[in-house]
Amino acid sequence: MERNRRGGRLRGESTISQQLAKNLFLWPGQNWIRKGAEAYLTIWIELLWPKRRILEVYLNIAEFGPGVFGVSAAAEHLLGKSPANLTPYDAALLVSVLPSPKRLFVTNPSEYVRTRTSQIESAVQQLGGPAYLDGL
Repeated sequence: MERNRRGGRLRGESTISQQLAKNLFLWPGQNWIRKGAEAYLTIWIELLWPKRRILEVYLNIAEFGPGVFGVSAAAEHLLGKSPANLTPYDAALLVSVLPSPKRLFVTNPSEYVRTRTSQIESAVQQLGGPAYLDGL
């Protein structure tokens, strides 16, 4: 579990499937009813959708900033590039702000975001690069 500067727990430790269930089907907020519905929907998403589809839908609906939804819009709006022209660093930078794009920024990355971007780039290389997704 990651900690913030004051030693408190950082939010955003949900799985991609949990975030997808919340973002696609539910309302924002922190209450037990929404959390229960999120858990129920997450189970069904995991049972019915392949991992590649979960990742695809998540990246197409994730909010990267106010009114910026999906990786394609984020690439164009935040980086001024089409998704096809993203470098490995650009892609890692976009992913590094998820799931907290209201607190972490692509356009003015903090030291935490820069470190996380490097960690993501390294992890992608260790997995064999983008070809890893072919196996999902």
